[in-house]
Amino acid sequence: MITKHCDGISRRDFVRVGGLTAMGLGLGNFSQLKIAASTNKEAEIHARAKSCILVWLDGGPSHIETFDPKPDAPVEVRGPLSSIKTNVPGIHVNECLERTAKVMNKLAIIRSMTSSLGEHAFGTHYLLTGYKPSSALEYPTIGATMAHVRKQSGVLPPHVSAPGVVSAVSGNGYLPTSTAPFTVGKDFRIRNLDFYRDIDLDRIDRRLQIVGALDQFSRIQDASASAELDPDLERAYNLIASKDAKRAFDLSEEPAALRERYGNDGGKGIGQGCLLARRLVERGVPFVTVNSTGWDTHRNIAELKSRYPTDTKGHLPSLDRALSALITDLSDRGLLDETLVVVMGEFGRTPKINPTGGRDHWPNVFSVVMAGAGIEGGQIIGSSDSLGELPANNPITPSDLSATIFTLLGINPAMELHTSDGRPVRVAPDGARVIEELV
Repeated sequence: MITKHCDGISRRDFVRVGGLTAMGLGLGNFSQLKIAASTNKEAEIHARAKSCILVWLDGGPSHIETFDPKPDAPVEVRGPLSSIKTNVPGIHVNECLERTAKVMNKLAIIRSMTSSLGEHAFGTHYLLTGYKPSSALEYPTIGATMAHVRKQSGVLPPHVSAPGVVSAVSGNGYLPTSTAPFTVGKDFRIRNLDFYRDIDLDRIDRRLQIVGALDQFSRIQDASASAELDPDLERAYNLIASKDAKRAFDLSEEPAALRERYGNDGGKGIGQGCLLARRLVERGVPFVTVNSTGWDTHRNIAELKSRYPTDTKGHLPSLDRALSALITDLSDRGLLDETLVVVMGEFGRTPKINPTGGRDHWPNVFSVVMAGAGIEGGQIIGSSDSLGELPANNPITPSDLSATIFTLLGINPAMELHTSDGRPVRVAPDGARVIEELV
């Protein structure tokens, strides 16, 4: 799938789980990068959360039409949509977020996020890695770093993205390809775990079948190690052979009423993506990204009430159902305290409505929502000015946010990983500060 934003830049799926075509399973290209995590005891800190669910609003959601409404601003700023009260006195959100308003006591809203990067790919890279893009080094996403540091012992992938991937970044950067997101298709059918026609487990069990599937990788594998099964291949084999692994992705096991509560969009949108994320973290997957597209709203911002590529319920109502259901479901199952939930996009939108009734790119100030991991809910961190144009206080950068997320997940922001040539790279940029109100 290829998605294009308003800037015309092709946002390809950089990570496609494919390659072992004989088995209907993919791993991408194998890499011989040797990355060693720091073993310094100072790098070990207490983890507030075991897993993270990132709800990514791809395209740049308007902060004014979501979590930072400006009801007292001039009409050309406040826009065509109104705001409503939440269950926390003094906190208002967009009128479409009715269900989310009822769980505001479990959410924290950062309203003073700020970035200097207002182009989709650059902004996405900054938010998802904590680093500004560099031609010298490709940085891994927070999910890839989490997958690398928190080794997964089971057969499920440590880093999953559904539906599709956030394609402005490769995912793993300088880390091994095993840390890149395992992608789930729009219909939530895990083709990577199904056998191709006429290929069954008995046939795959045969050594010659595996050798044939590995033929394309033989040029980059060390000849002296050819007799040993690559650990990434072993995980892939375990996935296709494990019924439990397949079941983790089977949403039909969930009650119809619960699927409807999340937003039963036919397995194509944010609702079922959030439900799948809950199933995966429940089974120990460290990092899951739920990818929601179509938030690039240069025209008719009011269409957020009804505009959605695969669901007539609209972007905002779909987000409302999915987020409120996810928070409630995690809480009811006793998983919220050990799961970090983050909702964000690459930047915000211009305070002033443009001539076509939409809003353009605006990285100067925007909002991020966080919950779980012991975070105190019902709080607003920082604020934007009266027009939603700039931070009024407590400006927070994507680097600060990444340092905070890592801290909540038990990873010291100062921890160093190493590139293939031995270069040490901090998990979060030097100078990034942890948001005290959240930790």
